[in-house]
Amino acid sequence: MTVFQAAAVVATMTGLCVGADDSQQSVFLDAESAGPDFVIQGEYTGVLDPDGDQIAFALQVIALGGHKFDAVGYYGGLPGDGWQRGDRMIAASGETADGETRINSDEGYAIIKEGQAHIYTPDGDKAGVLNKVNRVSPTIGAKPPKGAVVLFDGTSADAFKGGRIELDGLLSANCESKQQLGSHTLHLEFRTPFKPAARGQARGNSGVYMQSRYECQVLDSFGLDGKNNECGGIYQIAEPAVNACFPPLSWQTYDIDFTAAVWKDGKKVSNARATIRHNGIVIHDDLELPHGTPGRQKEADGPAPLYLQGHGNPVFYRNIWVVEK
Repeated sequence: MTVFQAAAVVATMTGLCVGADDSQQSVFLDAESAGPDFVIQGEYTGVLDPDGDQIAFALQVIALGGHKFDAVGYYGGLPGDGWQRGDRMIAASGETADGETRINSDEGYAIIKEGQAHIYTPDGDKAGVLNKVNRVSPTIGAKPPKGAVVLFDGTSADAFKGGRIELDGLLSANCESKQQLGSHTLHLEFRTPFKPAARGQARGNSGVYMQSRYECQVLDSFGLDGKNNECGGIYQIAEPAVNACFPPLSWQTYDIDFTAAVWKDGKKVSNARATIRHNGIVIHDDLELPHGTPGRQKEADGPAPLYLQGHGNPVFYRNIWVVEK
């Protein structure tokens, strides 16, 4: 008997304080004030053994506001860490009632408490235990190599036109580098807010515009499919190979190897290309960029700034450096 043809999650919460109002306008910038739903939200991994056959399994639980949740289960492990596009996955939803958060299906259920998800078959047989994990990008805190230009290290926003430092050393979105960039390697770290009641493009939206012309989307896309308008997507061009998005309020990384388009006599003769790692996972491998993306500058010959899109959301950046080719 299989577990989670469609997922089921029961989250029993004890000893948790009541969070702030989860209205559409509620925005949380730190875990301490984010409320009990944030504690349940996250990633759980382990092994299921429903019929004597051990199966690697992972669960992502997404808070939706109003004590409602979505859940996605992945056979093989977390996205980018065992699970790849096309592998088996399942989904469910539920809500908190009487101190218990329950997401039901006909195929099984889990009880989440004290950082673990206890998985059961529909008959109530124990199938396994998943432990909550907090993944960290392998490139978080990466030091600039020799020859790199540091654009932001938390001490000054002078390298950015419109740059503003907030929250004790973080760069606010909606600014562009004063340095004009051609082909380059870029490292940056970003954090989306926790907006549980928001949906789609309203949920922590920003973007990293290579040369102000090609957007790699920044968004709270935790638990979503990974479309071209979600985190890691190149808007209107390509979806990421896998949705490598961590939960909101996690620090995440983009490591971008960008090759500029080549122009001759006013005409483009070679498209721009990019290899992008999201949280250390290759989501675009030498991707050809046949055209620019909307929202900033049109394609043109010559260097242009890095633009960190402002989209009305408190998205923050840190540790930004670039090596020009």
